[in-house]
Amino acid sequence: MPSTPDTHVYFFATCLVDLFLPDAGMDAITLLEREGVTVHYPAGQSCCGQPAYTSGQREEALAVARAQLGLFPHDWPIVVPSGSCAGMMKHHWPRLFEGTPDAARAQRIARRVVELADYLLNVLQLPQRPSWQRSAQQPTEQVAVHTSCSARREMGTHRHGWALIDALPGVQRLVHEHESECCGFGGTFAIRHPDISGAMVADKADALQGCGATRFVTADGGCLLNINGKLAKQGDASCGGGGACAGAAFSGQHLASYLLARTGGASGASGATVPPGPSAVTVNAASHAQTQGQP
Repeated sequence: MPSTPDTHVYFFATCLVDLFLPDAGMDAITLLEREGVTVHYPAGQSCCGQPAYTSGQREEALAVARAQLGLFPHDWPIVVPSGSCAGMMKHHWPRLFEGTPDAARAQRIARRVVELADYLLNVLQLPQRPSWQRSAQQPTEQVAVHTSCSARREMGTHRHGWALIDALPGVQRLVHEHESECCGFGGTFAIRHPDISGAMVADKADALQGCGATRFVTADGGCLLNINGKLAKQGDASCGGGGACAGAAFSGQHLASYLLARTGGASGASGATVPPGPSAVTVNAASHAQTQGQP
């Protein structure tokens, strides 16, 4: 990826963010736009195909992934607010499309995919920007970071998240036990093996709560939903949306939402340009979420 900011980027929100965590997607867009990046949100996007792919359903995964290939016609970076989905597009799409007429196009797209935290750290270099110092005006706190296991393996997302949190004035990152372990979500794994998944997320929730942090942050929506869901079931909070659980003693927040709030951004106020299509207009991201049936 380039070491200087691009004027334009595509934003592939992922299906989980679009359906369950729209505020996190809007906050990510706001972070990018605040630093002068023009964000393009392809209106036809849906899913990267990872659930079908990891379930061994190659043809179904191909059909879903193929529907995304025409969404990124310009040679701009494709920013993805999820390490696991970014890993699917960057590393697995070339293998998925191998031997098909779309193989070359999938490879070209894969080379442009970058995970959000990586882009914020290594391209925009946010810790070196004036907006970052606003964190010093916020109360000091201690946080823990969770990264999905696939994001660690394929995109190195844990290093990017750690670096961003470590660079925030007034914030101390605490390391929890089971830091590198899976939370038990794993997409369809949680559905196929609920007992194993439940035991794994219980260990993860206990480790996060026990490390002394006031909250945890993660750049993966599936993990956030899973862990916050466990915390809610334990009676620690009633969770909803993309932010911290209301009234919770301890809960999680998407990395984009945490960074934006910590550096003085206006959460939920972002907008994005919809690339040319049936209706090429500039839309407010909140309105887009509502048109998609989101709260």
